[in-house]
Amino acid sequence: MTLARDSRAAAGAGEEPMETLSVGDASVTLLGTAHVSRASVEKVRELLREPGAYEAVAVELCQSRYQALIDPDALAELDLFAVIRQKRAHMVAANLALSAYQQRLADQIGVEPGAEQREAIMLARRLGLPVLLIDREIGVTLRRAARNMGFFKRLNLFVGLVAGLLSRDQVTEEDIEALKQGDVLETAFSEFAENRQDLFAPLISERDQFMAARLREEISQHRYPRVLAVIGAGHSKGVARELRQQSRPADELITELQSVPPPGKLWRAFPWLVVVIIVGLFAYGFTQGPDVGWNVIGDWVLINGGLSAFGAALAGAHPLTVLGAFCAAPLTSLNPTIGAGMVAAGIELALRRPRVGDFHRLRDEIARWTGWWRNRVARILLVFLFSTIGSALGTYIAGFHLVAQLFG
Repeated sequence: MTLARDSRAAAGAGEEPMETLSVGDASVTLLGTAHVSRASVEKVRELLREPGAYEAVAVELCQSRYQALIDPDALAELDLFAVIRQKRAHMVAANLALSAYQQRLADQIGVEPGAEQREAIMLARRLGLPVLLIDREIGVTLRRAARNMGFFKRLNLFVGLVAGLLSRDQVTEEDIEALKQGDVLETAFSEFAENRQDLFAPLISERDQFMAARLREEISQHRYPRVLAVIGAGHSKGVARELRQQSRPADELITELQSVPPPGKLWRAFPWLVVVIIVGLFAYGFTQGPDVGWNVIGDWVLINGGLSAFGAALAGAHPLTVLGAFCAAPLTSLNPTIGAGMVAAGIELALRRPRVGDFHRLRDEIARWTGWWRNRVARILLVFLFSTIGSALGTYIAGFHLVAQLFG
C-alpha cells in the first residue's frame, strides 16, 4: 500500500493536533484529542457537522471499551461464575479500576473521559457512517504489559491496582495534564506502576502500531475514500509515523500484536518448584518424627489458611466463605492449577448471589471506596483479590517459617 503525506497540523496552543495522510487511495484524517477536554468534543462536532465529509469514523476503542461506553448496563449481563471459572476475575477488576478512575475524573473536573469518542460514535450513527474500532482489546494489552515486567514489578503493579481500587484521593493535576496530552490507559495504570517505562511499549508504542494496522486493514477491505480517526493526542504522532512506515501486511501485524507471549519455562516451572519444596519440607519433618511432621503441617495450614481467610474477612466475605478460604488455601497452594481466590469467590457467589440492582449500580458505587463492600458484585471481586493475595503471602511466609523451624 503506497503512502503519501498531506499534513495539516494544528499549530495553535491548546488546539487539537490534526494531520491528514494519504493511505493508498484513501485520505485519513488523524484528530488528536484530549480525553478530558470539552474542546475536543467541539472539534469532533465541527468535523462531523456536514454530511459527506467522511465515509467512515474510526475511534480509539476496543470492543469491550466500546460496549462499556455506549451501554453501561452491559455489566448486568456479566456471568460471574464464568469469570471466576475462566480465571478472568483479575481482568474484570482491572477494568473496574479503570472505570473507577474515570469516574473520579468525571466527578472532579466535570468531563467524562472519552466524551469525544462517544460524541464521534453518536454523530457517525446519525450520519449513517460505519464506526471502526481500531484499538487493541484492553485485556490483551494488560496481559502483554504484565509479561513485560519481572515478578516483583508485576506484584507491585497488582498490589498497587488493589490499592487504587479503594483510593479516595483526588486525581492529581499532573495526571489531568497528562491525560490532556496523553492516553487514558497509560495515565490510569501508570498510577499503579513503579516505573512508567515498563508500560510504555504495551500501552503506547504497540497500540500505535496496532491502530495504524487496523486503519490499513479497514481501508483495504472496504475502500473508504475518506476516514476520520479520533485518537488520543498521545497517539497521533505515533500512529501517523506507523502509517508512513509500515510495510508488513496489516493482518500479519495485527495477529502478532494480539498474541500474548507464553510465560518462560522457568516461570511455568516455578509454582511446581514451590510445591516440591513444601512437600519436601513435610517429608523431612516426618523423618524427624511424627510430632515434628504434624507440627510442620499444622503451621502450614495455620499460616497459609489464616492469611487467606484474613484476606476474605477483610473483603467482608460471608463467615462460611472465610472458613472456605481457610480450608482451601493450604491445599490450593499445593496445586498451581487452582487458586484459593477462585474457591473463596465461588463460595461467596453461591452464598450471596448478586441482585440485578447490584449490576446496574456497580459503575456508580465503585467510584466510592465504601461501594466495593456494599455492592455484591464488587465485593466478590474483592474476596477473590484479597484471599488470593493472602494465600500467596501465606505460601512464602509459611515456607520460610518451615525452613527456619526445621533447620534453624
